[in-house]
Amino acid sequence: MKSRQEVDLVAIAKDAMERFNFNPEFPRAVIREVNAITEDFQDDEKGTRDLRSLLWSSIDNFDSMDLDQIEYLDAGKNGETVVKIAISDVDVYVPKNSEADRYAAYNTTSVYTGVVTFPMLPDRLSKGISSLLPGQDCRAIVIEYTVLPDGSTRCGELYRAIVRNKAKLIYEEVGEWLEGTREIPQSVQDVPGLEAQLHLQHETAQRLRGFRMDQGALDLRTIEAEPLMENGTVKDLVIQRQDLARQVIEEFMVAANGTTVAFLERAGLPMIERVVVTPKYWDEIVDTARELGWKLPKHPDSKELSLFLKSELEANPETFPDLSLTIVKLMGCGEYLARDPRRKPIGHFGLAVTDYTHSTAPNRRHPDLIIQLLVKSALDRDECPYTYDELENEAEWLSEREKGAKKVERFMRKAAAAVLMQDRVGETFEAFVTGASERGTYVRLINPPVEGKVMRGGGNLKVGHKVMVRLISTDPYNGYVDFECMGTRPSVRRFG
Repeated sequence: MKSRQEVDLVAIAKDAMERFNFNPEFPRAVIREVNAITEDFQDDEKGTRDLRSLLWSSIDNFDSMDLDQIEYLDAGKNGETVVKIAISDVDVYVPKNSEADRYAAYNTTSVYTGVVTFPMLPDRLSKGISSLLPGQDCRAIVIEYTVLPDGSTRCGELYRAIVRNKAKLIYEEVGEWLEGTREIPQSVQDVPGLEAQLHLQHETAQRLRGFRMDQGALDLRTIEAEPLMENGTVKDLVIQRQDLARQVIEEFMVAANGTTVAFLERAGLPMIERVVVTPKYWDEIVDTARELGWKLPKHPDSKELSLFLKSELEANPETFPDLSLTIVKLMGCGEYLARDPRRKPIGHFGLAVTDYTHSTAPNRRHPDLIIQLLVKSALDRDECPYTYDELENEAEWLSEREKGAKKVERFMRKAAAAVLMQDRVGETFEAFVTGASERGTYVRLINPPVEGKVMRGGGNLKVGHKVMVRLISTDPYNGYVDFECMGTRPSVRRFG
């Protein structure tokens, strides 16, 4: 067996990118074009507002440098809150059909493998010129909306602005502080007024979330363990926790995307929607709920499904991630669709919103860059930069590429897990059954949260069973972690 030091995970990641038809490296023409971009600009575009004095801040992962959005809130009248979301103006540096745009249009997304990131745009742009990092004046498109006391929203306007980020904050630090499990982060203390601003953001986000949950939004919490790397070595697998800081950003972005759709509708422009139609396998979701003593209606109903999930999260938090994974698979994939402004929106079943697109991450996703160009054409009253047929072709390609990116990321999680576990062959672990079908039986260890296949003794196991498994082999190059089932454990509620 190869030793841990001999496994080149970066090479495996590049091979995975190519296997799923991604280009892992920027062509020379892209690099030359990006290197020629000047950072100097004059804020003289018509309608550009100078908002650099506002207390903008960002919340993201500790190592994120490709910042797409920053936030600022104002307490309005009668319990209303005015939300401003500034989105990096990437289009000004990556115009349609430029070398960088053509590369981005092919890969369509940054791919995050946990081992190495394959960015959609070169670092000089996404981590520099077009990133909303603190300490620099940045071009942005601001999305503005008002949150009402009941958590519903009133769409506002979109406009160009010059902004300056005052603080780059970290999810875990802000989340734990908001939850009362740690002291106020130094990064918050250092900026006058930021503590009050973040409390307002948290309170507003909870109103938004409460309203969506009442409308039938689904609270799904799957486990995706990411490798913790140190000097090129996998030291551990860590699970990203859904904390209050992440809820702030999630809620603000959902509302911002809805506001963008409303803006494009008013302008009479076609667009690309982000949709999850009614669940693909609703009957099987009904059967899953029935096994847990819950009766769902015959026809898809997001409110009833939301109530079921909330009940299970409270009653069985230990196995809820696996129930979530089952529901996610039965729901089917989200996809991109072209939409004529005269057609009613399809909506997003899981988010319980009717109007939804992707517009808040143009450094990382190409659909957001397409939407940004559409928005700017509306602001300038220019001709629409895309025909409907072009948007249909783009949407089909974006959906296909997103599936491919997820396959790369899943494979690399398995490869990293195989590296972490290769010295523990023969050891026995507690695990949950996460999949059981004709294709095989799969388990997730409780600690570390490694997923793998049961190669021996997997007969009659059901999803949700708690089992003891012995690690029998690993193969980082093929992403295999294989187990033998040593027996089941009692006192766990089963589903599936």
